[in-house]
Amino acid sequence: MTSTGSVTATWLRPIPPGTPLLIRAGHVGHAARRLGGLVRGRPPGVTGSQWGTAARAVLDLVVCDADTGLPRFAVRFDPPAPGGSPARRERRLTDAVCALVGLPLLRVESPTLGGVEQVRRFVAYVVDARAYAAGTGPDGGDTVAFRDIVGRLPDGRRGPVNDLGALARAEAVQAYVSGRLVDPIVRGLHVRWVDGPAEGWAWVEVRPGRHLLERVRLACHGFACGVEPGRLAEDLAVLALGERLRDLDAAVSSLVDRDGLRERVRGLAARRDALDGGFAFDHLCVD
Repeated sequence: MTSTGSVTATWLRPIPPGTPLLIRAGHVGHAARRLGGLVRGRPPGVTGSQWGTAARAVLDLVVCDADTGLPRFAVRFDPPAPGGSPARRERRLTDAVCALVGLPLLRVESPTLGGVEQVRRFVAYVVDARAYAAGTGPDGGDTVAFRDIVGRLPDGRRGPVNDLGALARAEAVQAYVSGRLVDPIVRGLHVRWVDGPAEGWAWVEVRPGRHLLERVRLACHGFACGVEPGRLAEDLAVLALGERLRDLDAAVSSLVDRDGLRERVRGLAARRDALDGGFAFDHLCVD
């Protein structure tokens, strides 16, 4: 794909009024839209084959300005895919075309997340986060960040109300009380790869020395909402963990032992030179 510089937003088509999946803060969200239907023809620098692949890509939710119908950003959830696979090539081309036509794209890679309602709730969250960040002004002052706002949680405790994993953390406590977990504490980490996605991990001890682990990758192509991507990725991993906690019998076969989990963390730490900001979780590597 040949770089041709910036392409203006006139390449994007407005989405006609219909029945949106989401209406929020001056935005409407339309589900399951093909990228080719949002763009006015093949962008310059994109071959016919490349365009054919990217144009068929389905975006889970396209968020538009409520007045003009013009797309503002899009979200897609995908399962992990190995490097060099057709799925990975399709994602790479989709990302490139979105960048060329000026469509910010949020991509979440998770083996667990991705249902329509999960996508809708996530998009509502980032719309609210971005509206809050815009309202605080360029300086911010002493304004509390969106993710750090404290209030009453669903289980009655006080804590960060804009933690996407808040319900999962409460579910872990209930599972511990009912004897389904040996430890109620959800632990995690997050990193950000240089020129790459953020990655969040979350785990909980289900059996003595045996952990349920979730990993989420979050790529923010041209998009920011005021919540640091690594932190958002870790919250999504906790959210995914909550989904798995609902059926622990099915999760038992995929539990990771303590040594195996530690080795995975050490493997991440060993690649700290490839991480933006380094690795801040060395304490998890200690026996």
